[in-house]
Amino acid sequence: MPIALENVGIAVRDLDATIAFFTDLGLEVLGGDEVSGGWADTAVGLDGNHARIAMLQTPDGRGRLELFEYLHPDAIETEPTRPNEIGMHRVAFSVDDLDHALAIAARHGCHPLRGVATYEDLYRLTYVRGPSGIIVMLAQDLRRG
Repeated sequence: MPIALENVGIAVRDLDATIAFFTDLGLEVLGGDEVSGGWADTAVGLDGNHARIAMLQTPDGRGRLELFEYLHPDAIETEPTRPNEIGMHRVAFSVDDLDHALAIAARHGCHPLRGVATYEDLYRLTYVRGPSGIIVMLAQDLRRG
């Protein structure tokens, strides 16, 4: 049976701020909508489901994020995920210029959890705490250049 990854869905506190963060990093908005009704309740498994959504895509067309801002039921605040917790861990992106990507993230108030590391002279990488506490890994391939 063939299988392909469609997207990664992330519930966020502020859809517009999260879209601004990811589009500044280079993702493109494919579309957005407000969803609710019986089909949404069934698909998500949540009665009274009503959310604003947006689909974003990487410029190469290979990666997509679906962002949700719940209008009903109320969104439940949780503590931001830590890198060693079980469950959804992070979203990772390759960037051509890590320093430029970090400058963009900083304009959104998003900074590395600890700093920038180099993995075996192959990658410079870091984890950034993004909007709604999302952990975003940014990695620059040092072999390109």
